[in-house]
Amino acid sequence: MGDFTRIEREGRVAIVHFDRGDSLNALSAAAMRELTAIARGFEDDLETTAIVLTGTKRCFSAGADLTDPETASRKEKGLLARRHAMKIGPDMCDAWERLEQVTIVAVEGFCIGGGTALAAACDLRVAAKSAYFRLPEIPLGMNMSWHSNPRLVNLMGPARAKLFTILGEKLHAPQALEWGLVEEVSEDGAALDAALALARKFGALPPVAVRMSKQSIDMAAKALNAAVTYMDRDQFALTATSKDQQEALSAFLEKRKPNFTGE
Repeated sequence: MGDFTRIEREGRVAIVHFDRGDSLNALSAAAMRELTAIARGFEDDLETTAIVLTGTKRCFSAGADLTDPETASRKEKGLLARRHAMKIGPDMCDAWERLEQVTIVAVEGFCIGGGTALAAACDLRVAAKSAYFRLPEIPLGMNMSWHSNPRLVNLMGPARAKLFTILGEKLHAPQALEWGLVEEVSEDGAALDAALALARKFGALPPVAVRMSKQSIDMAAKALNAAVTYMDRDQFALTATSKDQQEALSAFLEKRKPNFTGE
């Protein structure tokens, strides 16, 4: 049990609860390190076939914690240190993606930005019917990083991934099901139960065959993912220097329409 997570076990199924104890469940640097450590802790676990990752009853996550002092302090560091610090989000997502166990995310409420990136790095997603997903990065003058773009293309196809990623609009659970971002929609308050029911099905199967099948399917679908995302944190660092990002953030805080110039 960590500061922000706790693990329950039920036979060959593990449930990871992520809860920062507030209304946003945002991904601070400390929370991301803990979630990364949780995933890596399952690497040598031969007793678990399926893992359910869930947030709170109110939400999965509002994404990266922009109020985190550790994140804010990046601006005061040199380029090498800033670039290294930006590994924390993609490292977390990659750690969950690499697991041989089947990973299932249960989403209530909202799942935004980095929360969606983490959910997309897992194998399956179950969302409550009033839940929604959103990627605000592009309208805020950033690029979508954390190695997420090819994962979203794998799930939704390129056209829908462009609509979802670039426009930054809410994708409600029923449409997310239709578009392939989620695999099941539950009643509100029942996403975890539905995810657990699915996890138990995997847990009842021969564990070696499950792991080998997951890996072979992932290799077929994701063989080129790393090749197209290896520089996305550098792209993020570049967009952070643009006047358009400054304008996007100012407009957001001032509740006005931004005026983008391409600078």
